[in-house]
Amino acid sequence: MKHNSDLTILKKKVILLISPQPWGSLFISKNHYAVELAETNVVYYLCPEPLVKSSSKKIEIKPIDGVPNLFVIEHKLFFSFKIKFHLRRLFHFLMLIQTKRILKKINRKVDIVWSFDLGNYFPFAFFSKVPIKIFHPVDEPLNRDAILSAKGADVIFSVTQEILSKYQSYKLPSYFINHGVEASFIKSSSFFSQQDKLQIRVGFSGNLRRKDIDRKILLTIINDNPNVQFDCWGDFANRNNLRDIENKTTDNFINKLLSNKNVHLHGLLNPSQLADAYQQVDAFLICYDVTKDQSKGTNYHKILEFVSTGKVIISNNVTTYKNFPALVQMVNERTNNKQLPTLFNQVINNLNQYNSIELQQKRVSFASENTYENQINRIDNNLKSLYPISKNP
Repeated sequence: MKHNSDLTILKKKVILLISPQPWGSLFISKNHYAVELAETNVVYYLCPEPLVKSSSKKIEIKPIDGVPNLFVIEHKLFFSFKIKFHLRRLFHFLMLIQTKRILKKINRKVDIVWSFDLGNYFPFAFFSKVPIKIFHPVDEPLNRDAILSAKGADVIFSVTQEILSKYQSYKLPSYFINHGVEASFIKSSSFFSQQDKLQIRVGFSGNLRRKDIDRKILLTIINDNPNVQFDCWGDFANRNNLRDIENKTTDNFINKLLSNKNVHLHGLLNPSQLADAYQQVDAFLICYDVTKDQSKGTNYHKILEFVSTGKVIISNNVTTYKNFPALVQMVNERTNNKQLPTLFNQVINNLNQYNSIELQQKRVSFASENTYENQINRIDNNLKSLYPISKNP
């Protein structure tokens, strides 16, 4: 059966995007994909229960302000979620009923189910009449549900080769698609020399309440460099849609950050504000304990955002970028960050070298090649080779 190489699949479609996280102020890859896909499609963003807290027991479809053609589906289950842990077959039977109710509420023919969910809440078998089923794990699959979530998919995309390898038994077409970067981060950077800077500024971004931050090493770096200003962006008051459990250890860590005169906690910013703020720093720091990290130090969404500024990144080991020293300066050890303070000092003391005009240009160029628009175009090109005209909705 012949394929039409000029066919554009990801255009003028109705897409049901299933995300493990609710819609909120903190944007991650699922949110960005939803927004970008809504440029040329109608997108419904569905989060599994019990994460969504709807104001009604009914299924509600709400538009997203400022993003035409993007809608969030909020819903309450008509049964106890605890059934999932005791009566799995009954749970999926009832979830199938819930799915039919959601599809009835959408009241449009769904062309594509695009699932980022690793909880197997909405198995692809529920969508037997949907022509295209995409499984897109961007987080490490850590249990049986995560592996079962791929069953029934037509194709798999992921941000690491390590994740793709865990789904080999399905024998599905599988493709590496790197994290994307939101268009507002791609700016016409003014490349600069470090020599005239009076104080070095280092950026750290992400949920500061995450337990996989290597807190000991991060505080060591901060305390050993009192003349460096550390600008931290991200939630530290537990007010975002990716909530952490409140505990004294986390609060003590946040208080230590707040008490350091060379640390500035800026809280949550929208993507445009964050992109502007990133332009002001001279280097970025990533400091996670990969033994606790959900992605196991394989890839981070924030790297491309940092790279878009052209500035150097100092990081724990990240396998996806192990062959890209121009983009990320990382420790060699996979299981500890003992050498990260030394690497930090080496880079900071030689910023003119690590932030040379040539290296800055390479970084910005790499980020520009990996916008969400470009990633969706790559996905579309892969889909073209899989779906004949007769199956393309």
